[in-house]
Amino acid sequence: MDDTRRAVLNRLAAVDKAAGQGDPAKLLPLARAELRRLADGWRRLLSTHDADPDGRCAGCRSGGRARRWPCQVWRAAHEHLIDEGVPHRRRTHPLRNPFSRLTPADPPGRVNTRTR
Repeated sequence: MDDTRRAVLNRLAAVDKAAGQGDPAKLLPLARAELRRLADGWRRLLSTHDADPDGRCAGCRSGGRARRWPCQVWRAAHEHLIDEGVPHRRRTHPLRNPFSRLTPADPPGRVNTRTR
């Protein structure tokens, strides 16, 4: 796994852990900061996927041609921000970071299934 991917997944795991186990006195400032970062990140991502004058997504190109808008990114944003996420039965992968269970002995790409 490349460093960028690992850093992002580790950050998500840290936020997940703080939300579940964080000290309540420290959690509010962290939550405020993370909510701002989350909103800013969604805005940046969505701005690159705005519709062009032809009604196509400016950010999703396949074979030189933009895809119809709203694209998958906008639909995912709607599901997660408006529809309160994908229903569990429709999830194709777990909510939690599967790499948070890796131990140093595990090779990259292998998830540790042992309990701690």
